[in-house]
Amino acid sequence: KYIFFLIVFISIIILGFSFIFVNSSFAICCKYSSLLKSELESSSSSRYFLCWIKMTQILAASPTCQMRLTKPSSIASSKLWNSVVLKQKKQSSSSKVRSFKVMALQSDNSTINRVESLLNLDTKPFTDRIIAEYIWIGGSGIDLRSKSRTLEKPVEDPSELPKWNYDGSSTGQAPGEDSEVILYPQAIFRDPFRGGNNILVICDTYTPAGEPIPTNKRARAAEIFSNKKVHEEIPWFGIEQEYTLLQPNVNWPLGWPVGAYPGPQGPYYCGVGAEKSWGRDISDAHYKACLYAGINISGTNGEVMPGQWEFQVGPSVGIEAGDHVWCARYLLERITEQAGVVLTLDPKPIEGDWNGAGCHTNYSTKSMREDGGFEVIKKAILNLSLRHMEHISAYGEGNERRLTGKHETASIDQFSWGVANRGCSIRVGRDTEKKGKGYLEDRRPASNMDPYIVTSLLAETTLLWEPTLEAEALAAQKLSLKV
Repeated sequence: KYIFFLIVFISIIILGFSFIFVNSSFAICCKYSSLLKSELESSSSSRYFLCWIKMTQILAASPTCQMRLTKPSSIASSKLWNSVVLKQKKQSSSSKVRSFKVMALQSDNSTINRVESLLNLDTKPFTDRIIAEYIWIGGSGIDLRSKSRTLEKPVEDPSELPKWNYDGSSTGQAPGEDSEVILYPQAIFRDPFRGGNNILVICDTYTPAGEPIPTNKRARAAEIFSNKKVHEEIPWFGIEQEYTLLQPNVNWPLGWPVGAYPGPQGPYYCGVGAEKSWGRDISDAHYKACLYAGINISGTNGEVMPGQWEFQVGPSVGIEAGDHVWCARYLLERITEQAGVVLTLDPKPIEGDWNGAGCHTNYSTKSMREDGGFEVIKKAILNLSLRHMEHISAYGEGNERRLTGKHETASIDQFSWGVANRGCSIRVGRDTEKKGKGYLEDRRPASNMDPYIVTSLLAETTLLWEPTLEAEALAAQKLSLKV
């Protein structure tokens, strides 16, 4: 008898709590359904809503900037889960009811990044102030550094920009007890990452006393290009920058099986297809970013080694060539950073029967481009042969691993030239030979060369440097050049 009454009593208590729980849950759902409805009806300017994510935020009160979503079991076999986005469906102006449809937004790691909306904010309607990204070359002579500052209004010329400074002891360019290095703005480009009136600023580096620091190669190049004789010849440069994309953490080319090799070279140069071309999206994104920035980029292509690409800058006049190549390199570094891919300018990233990476430099002067210019080109080749080792020493680190006489290179120790011969130090095109005027291609520079050094050295050797008549005669005989 007592057990029966105890069971009835416990059942009544359970039913009471169940009733209270159901009523509370119903009230919460009504409250947040009403809140969601009012938000959707009031947000007429928004096109997209993450509706159920918004409700989850309110209920969970998560403090994190990103929210990871549980993968539904119904699509467990999918390689990637598409996060759900509610897209507002446009209705006729007479209808007051807004409907929504489910769209798919691909997310590699099932994460919705709410920072992206802030990165894409357009500040122009609210302020005239802009962001200037100051860019300079670091202590290794090949690494790029940058930092940002706010300017009160848009600018069009580097002379309008203030000088700035940085801690040179942290970049290997100054001692700790006297670490201040001064940035001099030299060239301006549009910023494709921030958009609007924001800018990228190529700078060179000086001591507080105004002396160029040792890694500032631009100052010497500007001095050469401002020489009256050089200036009058209007030197043109077309620079072919090769680079290799690597998988992060393993230092192995993009698309290659880790620790193994793809098929031999042959199908990859300018190749098309998933089994031949790895990294095209990065190359295309870089191409468009360069065009947006105002860089004089003239083309791009996949290279002989898979995972290796090339872009061309030019024709550019004088010091401008170096400014544009360095800015293009900066954009490529930023794009690969965002893509989670490693960029290397190593001239021989993979040993063995694989092409290295160079930075072939096409060069001409006004005299070379005019009638009779082929004779001027041959005289320039003569001068280049006499200063071969001086050029080699300035054409990039590790170049001896690339210039072996194989894989479309000449030997690092021996100067050579030829028409349409990619195994020579200097190549002259068939069209130049036929027309009797044009340009030459210096195939010796490595992919990690400094374009300020290479372009100014070519101008100095061919326009300002004069060999002795005896040395010139011996070199002409050796090269079979009739000048």
